[in-house]
Amino acid sequence: MHGLVLFHAIRSAVLALFFMVALPALAEEQMRFDKEPLLIQTAAGKVLHFTVEVASSDDQRARGLMFRKTMADDAGMIFDFGESRRVAMWMENTILPLDMLFADDTGTISHIKENAKPYSRDIIDSMGDVKYVVELNAGIVAKLGIKPGDRIVSATTTSKAK
Repeated sequence: MHGLVLFHAIRSAVLALFFMVALPALAEEQMRFDKEPLLIQTAAGKVLHFTVEVASSDDQRARGLMFRKTMADDAGMIFDFGESRRVAMWMENTILPLDMLFADDTGTISHIKENAKPYSRDIIDSMGDVKYVVELNAGIVAKLGIKPGDRIVSATTTSKAK
């Protein structure tokens, strides 16, 4: 009887160890996203070039850039909500500080949240109806002079099927 109790205790310990190691690894496993070029046309006449991942499904939008440890300076993610609406986002499980560009159905940036704090549960509000949110590395907005009124252009924002 003692051997059976010891066996179950060891088995439980091994299973617990497995879940402690495997579950975080599974949570950090990256979801697949399509990529596309994205331009930001500034009111000052500059054209800024990025390559973004597209988050268009509910699962992709829920996952976003969570658990990412690095991102190239010219990379980002565009969230396509399918229709214009007020959007609330947060940074829980997001390691990278981000700049968020909120844009209407024409791709015109209406609101910007700079330097969103990693791991924060604070709600980041679009401050009005938007169809797209673009996330870039924190500091890019200030460095490149991106402002409300600038326009986002990509296959996602110009698709007639949307």
